[in-house]
Amino acid sequence: MIDQATVEKIYDSADIVEIVSEFVSLKKRGSNYMGCCPFHNEKTPSFSVSPAKGIYKCFGCGKAGNAVTFVMEHEHLSYVDALKFVAKKYNIEVKERELSPEEQHRNDDRESMMVLLSFAQQYFSDILNKSAEGKSIGLSYFKERGFSLKIINKFQLGYSLDSRSEFSKAVLKEGYKKEFLVRTGLSIEKTDGLIDRFYGRVMFPIHSVSGRVIAFGARTLKADKGTAKYLNSPESDIYVKSKSLYGIFFAKKTLTQLNKCYLVEGYTDVISMHQAGIENVVASSGTSLTVEQIRLIKRFTPNVTVLYDGDAAGIKASLRGIDMLLEEGMNVKSLLLPDGEDPDSFARKYSVEELQSYIDNNEQDFISFKTKLLLNDAKNDPLKKAALITDIVKSISIIPDNITRSVYIKECSRMLDADEGMLFAEVSQLRRKRLTATNIQAEQPEQQTDGFKEYKQPIPDFVTGIYCDEQEKELIYYLLKYGEKALFVNELDQTETVAQYIIDQLKNDKLELQNLQYKQIFDEYEKILNSEVAVSIKHFINNPDEKICELTVNILSEKYSLSELWRKRQGIMEEEEDRLQRAVPKAIAVYKVKILNQAISKFMAQLDEATKVKDAEKIQLLIRQISLLNEHRRKFSQELERTIL
Repeated sequence: MIDQATVEKIYDSADIVEIVSEFVSLKKRGSNYMGCCPFHNEKTPSFSVSPAKGIYKCFGCGKAGNAVTFVMEHEHLSYVDALKFVAKKYNIEVKERELSPEEQHRNDDRESMMVLLSFAQQYFSDILNKSAEGKSIGLSYFKERGFSLKIINKFQLGYSLDSRSEFSKAVLKEGYKKEFLVRTGLSIEKTDGLIDRFYGRVMFPIHSVSGRVIAFGARTLKADKGTAKYLNSPESDIYVKSKSLYGIFFAKKTLTQLNKCYLVEGYTDVISMHQAGIENVVASSGTSLTVEQIRLIKRFTPNVTVLYDGDAAGIKASLRGIDMLLEEGMNVKSLLLPDGEDPDSFARKYSVEELQSYIDNNEQDFISFKTKLLLNDAKNDPLKKAALITDIVKSISIIPDNITRSVYIKECSRMLDADEGMLFAEVSQLRRKRLTATNIQAEQPEQQTDGFKEYKQPIPDFVTGIYCDEQEKELIYYLLKYGEKALFVNELDQTETVAQYIIDQLKNDKLELQNLQYKQIFDEYEKILNSEVAVSIKHFINNPDEKICELTVNILSEKYSLSELWRKRQGIMEEEEDRLQRAVPKAIAVYKVKILNQAISKFMAQLDEATKVKDAEKIQLLIRQISLLNEHRRKFSQELERTIL
């Protein structure tokens, strides 16, 4: 336990802006700071930090708290561990009593794995720097790569002895549990005992955003073709590869300061660029770029330059990453290095000034980069050029910002000598196909089931506190019963589930369920979904909160399957699950129309009151608001094939 005096000292010392800035890119707005919320996906900043009050609040997802609770939520730490995290940052000594065996037994598995990985990192570093084998093999390799001792120590590089079980024996001797050795992937359990996963390899620790070791990458130095060159930790409770970026901890401060990220492929690319003096660089660790990795970068900066090796064939295979960056609203540039060079080799040849100058002078916006790269194949072949234009237009169509799309269309028209009007039309058509259902055939891309086309314009921010109980219940029904079912597949073959669609729709419109029990289910579902754990309906049916359990059962019981005989008589051949692609978007639209109807009635009543007291300014404001709401309602109702009289 930490004594109260120390707890108070920690709270007094904590600067919430300083702490949150380690994880989120903040910009000053008045007396507060704003940024994109790290707890849910959003493109418009709604996460506010108040230095005067020492609190944060997200107006999108509702998360709120102080510096310590932020660390708890973001890093998934217990209250005590979050206090220690903040205390360490401000050099506050924390004294606490030793845990009893019973308390130690109950200690969080996640934290136990973190502690083990920290020990492993120190062990591998000691082997590298102090053992004869580590110095002669591991350290020699790093020095041959041009790495200084300073950079080796900064990235906590290490070496694992070329012995099948030396590390596992050493860890067990220190009292760590075999269970966590296996769960972290450091050891592999065989019938005759544990063997080391990474024996005979140089070690690259992988750090979380907060700097804790969560996994390892390892490289063999043997020429054996039957041995994998690189080996990574398997995924675990604390390491999800698709959500991790190598070097993010060491880069985050510079990412924010320079408002720019360089994206490379491998560990040594990151390390060499750091040694050259460029620190705002991260790596996808040799895997295909993921949406989660992009969103991690976006916490700190929306500006990304992708550095490619001088290998055209390899680049073409990885161009999909550019489209993913564009879709997330990032500002994307690309840089092709000279033939035979990669970021690692290139960074070792030049000073920081020369390297930075080369990047600044040669990086290109994605249109120029992609066009020049693919034009070499097209030559003078009109069909290949048409295919190139289609490819570029497809990339432009996924950009969320209207103005940015327009600028790129003009640039594409100029570079490829294509009609601008035709390009605009093609982009518009592609954007209309964004939510194409999985069962719609490619030759009918514009077909919409049941005549439903979702109206995308968000409900105005001034509409708040509207109560639509029946529609809220319907959304919770779909969330509980079909949340994990695939709803749409976009043109990048990314699946959007029913749950993701419902949650995104409500969050993007900043809509909050007013029925507190429905809201509790919604918030808990979202929390589980964000933790990457499979959401089971049993979690709600068997919930310790009796009200949640009862409500879940009632909601799921009210919707029932129609008898087969009745269905045949009525000519209904589809199951409810087959209608989700129509029913779920329609349920969202109905919910929004009901909100708009009530909002219009509310503002009309206010207009009557303002007219009575002759408040001209308020009358004008209400008229503008009611006009805007009527326009939204009209468009939603058109999509629902309804007529508002």
